[in-house]
Amino acid sequence: MIRSLKPNVTQDEALRTFRASGISSLLWRMRRGPLQKIAKAYVPFRLYRVRYSMNRERVQRIFAMDAVDGSLDLFEFRTVPEEGEFVTVQTRNCLPDALSQERAQQILRDKVLRIVFQQGFFKLRDASLEIEALPTEIYLPYWLGFYGGHNSLRCRVMDAVRRRIEGAKATAFFEQWLMA
Repeated sequence: MIRSLKPNVTQDEALRTFRASGISSLLWRMRRGPLQKIAKAYVPFRLYRVRYSMNRERVQRIFAMDAVDGSLDLFEFRTVPEEGEFVTVQTRNCLPDALSQERAQQILRDKVLRIVFQQGFFKLRDASLEIEALPTEIYLPYWLGFYGGHNSLRCRVMDAVRRRIEGAKATAFFEQWLMA
């Protein structure tokens, strides 16, 4: 049993997206083959409160980072998700938590600094970040679409919370897990 953020995409919506007739979907199917199957997978994320100064203003943000290897995009929340935003799921399709807390904080620091610098490097008063690990681990749902034939299946990934198709980084992340 895991505690997952509620998905914003149903199985039917995911199926429609993976079968869509847009240029991106058509190119994917031309290169990889027809859609064979879809499945839901869950990734563990850890929550962090990050504080820093920008333009003489103290900023506080809540981020979630995957606890597998830290390679997926960060999630940002306005506040720590409340109990009503979760569902309890019984599944075998969840990735293991493998990232140490120390390594996770190093990766998070680099990712947050990149985000802050994109907002305006010269606005940053002090490059020091205060990172506080919150005592909550959550799972986030993803839809995986499997394309191709029996000898060469490839997966395409949809973030079931943000309702978007992910790129090559997420595809490689899930394919590596599936091959393990």
